This record gives sequence, C-alpha cells and structure tokens, in this order.
Amino acid sequence: MRLVLHREIPENEDLRRQWNELVLRMESPEVFYTYEWALAVSRGYKGSMEPLLVLGYEQESLVGVAAFAIDEERQRASFLAGNTADYCDFVSDPSRRLEFVNLVLREPQPLAPNLTLPNLPASSATAWALKDTSMQQGWAHFSRPAFQCAQVDLASCSQKESVKRAMHSKQMVRRHVKAMARTGRVEVQHLTDWCEVSEALPAFRDAHLQRFCSLGRRSNLASPQRWGFLRELARLLASQGWMTLSRLTISGRPIAWAYGFKFGGSWFYYQPTFDIRFRSYYPGFCLLARIVEDACDQPEIQRVDLGLGDEGYKSRFATDHRETVHITLNSSVISHIREELRYHTASALKSVPPLERCVRRLLGKTVAGGARA
Repeated sequence: MRLVLHREIPENEDLRRQWNELVLRMESPEVFYTYEWALAVSRGYKGSMEPLLVLGYEQESLVGVAAFAIDEERQRASFLAGNTADYCDFVSDPSRRLEFVNLVLREPQPLAPNLTLPNLPASSATAWALKDTSMQQGWAHFSRPAFQCAQVDLASCSQKESVKRAMHSKQMVRRHVKAMARTGRVEVQHLTDWCEVSEALPAFRDAHLQRFCSLGRRSNLASPQRWGFLRELARLLASQGWMTLSRLTISGRPIAWAYGFKFGGSWFYYQPTFDIRFRSYYPGFCLLARIVEDACDQPEIQRVDLGLGDEGYKSRFATDHRETVHITLNSSVISHIREELRYHTASALKSVPPLERCVRRLLGKTVAGGARA
C-alpha cells in the first residue's frame, strides 16, 4: 500500500466513487465518512482550516482514506469532520484497517505532533488498530469515553413492529397531535429533492435562531460558516439521495424541522428545531415520533440514530446506544501525561459536585481578577 497526500479535497468523480464504495464496506457505514461530507466541510470552512487528505492505494485502487484538519499554530491534527460529524473514522475495509492506520502513523509523519481523534466509534476496528500501532510508531496513546449515542434499533421485523406499537401508544404524542388538528390539517413531509430542501432551509434556520435566542443562547446557525456548510452539505447529499429534511406542518405552515440523512441502513436525526410560538404542542417531539414510525415502514432502515447529546427526550425513544471514544496521540510523553492528568482531575471533580462548584467559582474569580488587572 502506498500513501498519496493532498492539501485539499480534490473534486474528482473517480475519487468520489471509490471513496464511497469504501465507506459502504465499513463495519457500520455512516454518511459522515463520505466524500460528500468531507467536501462540504472543506468548502463551508474554507480559510479557517487546512485539510490534509491521506489516501491509501494499492496500484490504482483506493483502499484507505483518512481526512484531517491541520492546525499549524497549535501543532495539532484532528479529524476534518471532527466539529461537524457525530462519528469519525479512518475509512477502509476492516480487514485492511490495521495496515492503513500503521502506514499513516509511520515516520516520516505527515501529521502534527499531537493527533486528536474525537467521536470515534468504540466498536470500530480503528480503536484497536490505534492502540496496537501507536507505541510502535512512537506515539503515546490515550483513550477516554466520549458519548453514548441513543438509537432506535429496527434491525428485525419484530423490532419494527414493537417500536411502531410503542409510537402509537404514546399518549403525549396523540394528545398534542389532536390539539394541533383542531387548529388545522397536520402533515409530516420528508423532503429529499434539493429544490424543495433549499426552499425550506431558511425557515428552518430562522426557527433555530429564534429558539436559541429565547433561551438566552446563541445558535450555531448564526455562524456563516456553519450555515454555509449545512447548505452545501444538503446540496451534495441530495444529489446522492441521502438528504432528508423532515418537517411538521399545520395547514401548510411549518412548525418543526429535523435536518437528517438516510444512509447505510440508518436514518440519522442530526439537527432539529421548532417554532417557539407552537412550543405548547411539543412539535419537535411529535415530529420525531413520526420519523421513528415512518422508519418502521421502510425495509432498508435498520436504525434511527439520535446522535450526540444526552437530551432527556431521546431516552423516551431509544432502545439501544452506540459508544464513542476520544483518542489522543502525542509524540511528547510530557504532553501525554498532562492530557491524562487533566482528564482524571476533571473526572474526580465531577464525582464530587460541591467541590467542582467551588473550583469553578475560584477559577471564575481568577479570570475576572485577571480581566480587571
């Protein structure tokens, strides 16, 4: 296997095809691993990150893909999709993962002295490959638990039937749908065509901005880069039939949205929002219930993935979860020790809430004092 490096995501149809074919051979194919996702990130965040694309070839066949973002100032590399994707990974056939990871980490290193790998599925062959090869290649390896992503398992017909019955029996959903129906016709649409999606996205953004503003917080869609990324991503994914923008309407008026994807047997619930003027109807909850119900009727869907975040409503739908880990590789042993100490100290503080609050107050006073000085 030989490596080819690019400082951009080349716009090449043959590369796109081979890359996505590799994704479909992964242990668990995810839309986040696709060529389209990497291209959308590089376009949306152009100027604020430097991509490094590592391609593994055997003769003319692509056998491995690793997309990174390089931070020269902080001497750090991380997954290119690390700030946008719920799952990140090295892309290859699982049987070639150890070989590919070993080659990427080998000297002369194309990476920075510090490699940060967030949102890596704990069950991925990559997690084991990194542990096995990092020390051999001179890296200090540290892995810590990251997230548990809630999922609705629909792998069998019996599971689909059970979940669908559970959706029908949710009294809260039935009550609020009836309340909405008294004001107008209630419908759910799953938009997949780019023209329809592009027309619906501005209302989705406005609702997201208003909802976060009402909470005294700033929506990530206020960032031109994030918004540009989401629009570009929707356009690229729609061209492949993977984009799904779901929305709940009353007499044609949208009141809840879910920006999501269908890929590799998964219906992914990525970024939802709702119109705060209709919050009393719990429209976001009702829309998610309908998404899960509709997923049960589609043979190709094996799960609804609710993604990162421990929002309480997810536990009312989830039947399973998927664990991710956060892995760092350091070429410096001192940096590695600092990393472990920070994590274990923070974990110890969290286990004693009063002590954690005290430390936070002291840090806040220190920062405030420094600001006044």
